Amino acid sequence: MGFTRAELESFRDVEVPDLLPADGQPLRLLFVGINPGLWTAATQTHFARPGNRFYPALLRAGVLTHAVDPSAGMTDADRAEFRNLGIGITNLAPRATARADELTAEELRQGGARLRALVEERRPVVVAIAGITAYRTAFGDRKARTGEQPEGWGPSRLFVVPNPSGLNAHDTVDTLATAYAEAAVAAGVLPRGAGQPMSTPSKSSGV
Repeated sequence: MGFTRAELESFRDVEVPDLLPADGQPLRLLFVGINPGLWTAATQTHFARPGNRFYPALLRAGVLTHAVDPSAGMTDADRAEFRNLGIGITNLAPRATARADELTAEELRQGGARLRALVEERRPVVVAIAGITAYRTAFGDRKARTGEQPEGWGPSRLFVVPNPSGLNAHDTVDTLATAYAEAAVAAGVLPRGAGQPMSTPSKSSGV
């Protein structure tokens, strides 16, 4: 699947629904992006921009059992795997932009308040927010560092994990996999003792 620049621009400000287990099903691990990109809005699939390393990192960590090609749009089977694992995906800010730095600080703060309300309602075991800069802005914690935060949100443990965007040059698929696996172990999605990235699958992930 491909889009022209003009086609992608037509998806500005479009919102992408949260991917969550059904009401009554456990939500173990809630991943939180900054906001949808234009490709995400076009495919209605979170973290879908080509070059984003979210799904390859989850596969490397052993969280997923098969490769996901988000740039073509998640399949029903892909979404079912997330829900069956108790994994959800949401965003701090709902509207799609070409880059996260197009968001205002006020949008991030409002998004932080919405996220806290969602967490209070669904009570995930672990919340994993992808992006330390956005986290600091949304929650006014200028000294926060990546990793598990000293205080959780009610019964939910809180992690800040690296942003999987290809624009984040500080992390690789392996370092992302290690961070995501740590949150997944804490959430009970992976068994204790997991956390080292698995070897790269011989079959291309298609992303």
